[in-house]
Amino acid sequence: MTSRDKIFPGKPSRRIVIAGLAGSALMAPRLARASEKVNLVLNWTPTADHAPYYFAKAEGWYEKEGIDLTIEAGRGSGASAQRVAAGGAQLGIADMATALLARSRGSNLSAVMVVYANSPQGFYWLKSSGITGPKDFPGRSIGNPPGDASRLMWPAFARKVGIDPASVRFVNVSPQAKIQALRSKAIDITSDFYNEHDLKVREFGADLGFAPWREMGLNPYGNSIIVNGDYLARNAETVAKFVRVSQRAFRACVGDIGPGLKALMGAVSGLDESNQRDQWKRILELMRDPTTTSVALGALDAGRLKDDYDLVKAFFENVGEVDLSKFATNSFLDTSIKMPAA
Repeated sequence: MTSRDKIFPGKPSRRIVIAGLAGSALMAPRLARASEKVNLVLNWTPTADHAPYYFAKAEGWYEKEGIDLTIEAGRGSGASAQRVAAGGAQLGIADMATALLARSRGSNLSAVMVVYANSPQGFYWLKSSGITGPKDFPGRSIGNPPGDASRLMWPAFARKVGIDPASVRFVNVSPQAKIQALRSKAIDITSDFYNEHDLKVREFGADLGFAPWREMGLNPYGNSIIVNGDYLARNAETVAKFVRVSQRAFRACVGDIGPGLKALMGAVSGLDESNQRDQWKRILELMRDPTTTSVALGALDAGRLKDDYDLVKAFFENVGEVDLSKFATNSFLDTSIKMPAA
């Protein structure tokens, strides 16, 4: 029996997905009350990857399931994981590795749907600065927000590419100021999601340097829907309804992002539709993998999740034991909804 078989007993294949959470949360779910107030805290300010939630809300899909949904802007995966774990929001969006690290340190949260089956993380720089790749990062500055998942996961990236994690200087830069800070050379490097790749290509052209994590041997799961553990134990039925409505919304947006962007831009000011459409094309790449196309849109694979946990244990201190079968589940997903193949 392999270590993965022990983590997921009765499931000998690495590619078999997580069967579900153990415990009373799924044994005796409580029916959702009519118009139950539920808060969803995002990982960052709303953009195209959040359009499905706004679309489903605008269409009344959550309301029809008895969910009075409030969507809140976030300040990074670390911040959203903390807020959900503390009960400040019932649901949230957070980078999977960040959520795993938080769970290992005692945070009361679980993952119920993966949005990014591939890591969206990447580092950007200007070639004219003399940087040719991550080996040239030592002695340079990296600008991103304090709660940015890539800053939290920096030790793993640095050691993977063979540099000292302490060899760079971090500068606090808001998401909206990353391009300007790079252009003005206030920073040497910035981290960002692949969603925004086209915007940087238009801005910097051939001078743009880019290192996606997934091409550096690091491809942990990205943004996922997380839920407060106590809330899940009391309201498994509500969580199931939220997840399945969100799946439907993602499927609708995969088919036609137009209505989703209309809903998003109707609720959020200052977004450029052309840029958001470019983002969505990149998001489709990030959402697609063998599990999401064959099992369910939003499904996790047990073997990959174990790899993510091993990554966290290898590169971080104070990582506690996590029962992965209780941390993450596919049991709330509608398996009739699958991510289309490319």
